[in-house]
Amino acid sequence: MDEEITALAQILGHVEDGGLEALRALCHPARLEVAGWLKAGVAPEDCGGAFPLAAAWVALAELAAGQDGGVERFTAGAVSVQMKGGQDAAARRAVLRLQARQVMRPYIRDEGFVFRGVPG
Repeated sequence: MDEEITALAQILGHVEDGGLEALRALCHPARLEVAGWLKAGVAPEDCGGAFPLAAAWVALAELAAGQDGGVERFTAGAVSVQMKGGQDAAARRAVLRLQARQVMRPYIRDEGFVFRGVPG
């Protein structure tokens, strides 16, 4: 399945040959991460095309995180770290991860809300 995820991520992310090795390295961990989201009793195969698509988005998010360019500025007093690419790269990564979760919504555990009770 890693090959399918890699091929899909390469197409979706317009990844050139130079970035393909990094993408391949990220696809297996992305597959494992998305598998960890699944509800009990749901296998990746039960999700059809949604599973490889979500794993491809996660791999692309991590590829984008690695391309941020690193730290641009660091200040020790009143600690401040500014990353190259800054908000654009972080926003791109967040959007890719959100897309992965959205496509997997029917198959993953609901971790967004817990009702604990009302006092009184």
